[in-house]
Amino acid sequence: VCEMKNCNKCIFFEAKKKQDLYMWLSNTPQGPSAKFLVQNVHTLAELKMTGNCLRGSRPLLSFDPIFDKEPHYALLKELFIQIFSTPQYHPKSQPFVDHVFTFTVTDERIWFRNYQIIEEDASLVEIGPRFVLNLIKIFQGSFGGPTLYENPHYQSPNMHRRLVRLSVAAKFREKQHVKEVQKIKKQESKVLIKEDPTEVVFETPAEEKPVEIQLVKPESKPIVKDKKKLRKIQRKKQKKLFRTEA
Repeated sequence: VCEMKNCNKCIFFEAKKKQDLYMWLSNTPQGPSAKFLVQNVHTLAELKMTGNCLRGSRPLLSFDPIFDKEPHYALLKELFIQIFSTPQYHPKSQPFVDHVFTFTVTDERIWFRNYQIIEEDASLVEIGPRFVLNLIKIFQGSFGGPTLYENPHYQSPNMHRRLVRLSVAAKFREKQHVKEVQKIKKQESKVLIKEDPTEVVFETPAEEKPVEIQLVKPESKPIVKDKKKLRKIQRKKQKKLFRTEA
């Protein structure tokens, strides 16, 4: 397809299992080429950012300082510049710049962001889309050939899903083992503890009180809700006592 369209740079997206997306960046036909796993893709419709840029405008490319320190990142930087930058004197390019492509390296991955440049104060507003590139290999040829670099931190999606399933299965097995242990403990016969003869040493028996039988019915106290009435009744009783004594 590149030969038919007279192109020497190519971006090829490869989807596997309807859930894994791979991206090839290739310099055709001589090479080199790089293969990435695309993760955390967020499209323009999903993000709904406030930024915007004109169609056909030229982007600025901003790179992390790590791209100049390590050789494989330096090769990728040159590949990004050749693919994403606007060719000089291209007939469809516009004579102004209004957005920036940023490539940042964090956690052994390349984070891509697209920002709009606001003219008033030169501040940045994100446009989108955004995604993360996890480098797999860099090849000498176009879409193949000898391997120049292989990422030691890369983990395939199949392996990641397998580890997740194994961790879930391990938790389930642990719960089942705990339940079995509890059942065995319940089924075991309870061990009877022998009585200790010295257990009663410190117990002091209480003194037995003689049982008294009350033959006379106790006087019932009048239930008075009002305190003033209760005082009047008490005064009347006291007066009766004084009269009987006199």
